[in-house]
Amino acid sequence: MTSPAPTTALPSVRHGSAIERIGIVGCGTMGAGIAEIGARAGLDVRVAVSSDASAGRGRRRILDSLDRAVAKGRVAEADRDAALDRIEFTTDLAGLADRQLVVESVREDEQVKRVVFTFLDKVVSDPDAILATNTSSLSVARLARSTERSGHVIGIHFFNPVPALPLVEIVPSVLTKPDTTERATRFATGLGKTVIEAPDRAGFVINALLFPYLLSAIRMVDTGLATAETIDRGMQLGCSHPLGPLRLADLIGLDTTAAIAEAMYEETKEALYAPPPLLLRMVECGILGKKSGRGFYRYA
Repeated sequence: MTSPAPTTALPSVRHGSAIERIGIVGCGTMGAGIAEIGARAGLDVRVAVSSDASAGRGRRRILDSLDRAVAKGRVAEADRDAALDRIEFTTDLAGLADRQLVVESVREDEQVKRVVFTFLDKVVSDPDAILATNTSSLSVARLARSTERSGHVIGIHFFNPVPALPLVEIVPSVLTKPDTTERATRFATGLGKTVIEAPDRAGFVINALLFPYLLSAIRMVDTGLATAETIDRGMQLGCSHPLGPLRLADLIGLDTTAAIAEAMYEETKEALYAPPPLLLRMVECGILGKKSGRGFYRYA
């Protein structure tokens, strides 16, 4: 992704007006999902990626997801085509200059995210624009301090798969202005999502509860107490979970699972958040779950 170039200041939109133009930084699984639901909601969507190859992969992710929705009768073909027409890609962060809200959705690495926020602070022209992070576990306040507009920085945490799961965590930091929280909430509900407000602490609400469960399941496999298949079958049939914890970790991505666990452990020092050795070894060896074709299970 290229460094920001000087841009001509654009006129600020009316403060508090409806958000119509959004930007997304990154088009992996989460970024593609956010782009899709934004376009399906009728928004003008621009996605910043690191290369033309990344743009091609991102567009394919979005198209594949929309095609699945069409096949299941959830989206009409005309609506799919209209959504795709609302999405464009850029390899320059300066291409997000006119956006009213930008969601950062790069990998779960604080330093990488801080660099993105520093660039966005320079290139997004509207002083009232919201700069949001889709982080699962990192401090929103620390990311906000990478900008000169910390009051307009907030967490908007979507869940995977973004088009299917209805929940969004809105995460204001101690620096976030109340108006930013209100506008971010309206944005998320306008996408058809249900919102809960979460504290700016590692894991927020959902992952603070979910990850001890996932990590406990991995420890059971690590110690030989039970196989992944036994654990997952038991939780599905005994607790009515739609997906067992090991398949869920594979879906999240074992690298992402490890990164979130490490961030929560770093902040809390609570042993229940410490990533198990098995998880760390798998990530070191490139065994990342469904996206790499192998995790606790093998995938086509």
